[in-house]
Amino acid sequence: MARLNVNPTRMELKKLKARLSTAVRGHKLLKDKSDEMIRQFTVILREAKRLREAVELELSAVLKQFSIARSVTPSFEAETAFALPSVAVYANCETQSVMGVDVPKVTLSGEKRADGLPYAYSEITGEADYSVQKASELLPKMVELAQTEKTVRMLAEEIERNKRRVNALEYVMIPQLEETIKYIKDKLDENERAAVVRLMKVKSKA
Repeated sequence: MARLNVNPTRMELKKLKARLSTAVRGHKLLKDKSDEMIRQFTVILREAKRLREAVELELSAVLKQFSIARSVTPSFEAETAFALPSVAVYANCETQSVMGVDVPKVTLSGEKRADGLPYAYSEITGEADYSVQKASELLPKMVELAQTEKTVRMLAEEIERNKRRVNALEYVMIPQLEETIKYIKDKLDENERAAVVRLMKVKSKA
């Protein structure tokens, strides 16, 4: 490991010891943070997997029901009925902190018709009612899934960055500081021995 290019003085030695102490303490804190982030990442990842499986299952059922509704309704009437919204949805986008990482937090609010349908009962067959209702119930789950998967990606990126910092401290900075401190100590001891030898020679000549 290459040492730092510094003057071998006691003042420099004191500075490097302080830097080493800070680096060791920082390494421990970052390592602890990394371990906790990985733990929380695992929990959120499991939740994202559960949400995706549930959403895909429900979405498949909704699309199947829509297909049934379209099959028993003239195409023009179905497209006209489903084109009219029954609810106005507003997304309030905020952030929340997970181990120092600002991740998204989305809450939905909106207004809908009393019956929750975008059409009158006389306009389309009853097969569409169930699919519209299930699609409306599915929207918050899809938003939650998107929020959770985005959190997973952001935590994964932060864990990777944190890992690089930990490795830089553990395998580069701390060994460099230790090697430089050892070099300065050896140099100071060498200078001290040389000074003692000179002093002894001066006394022997006196």
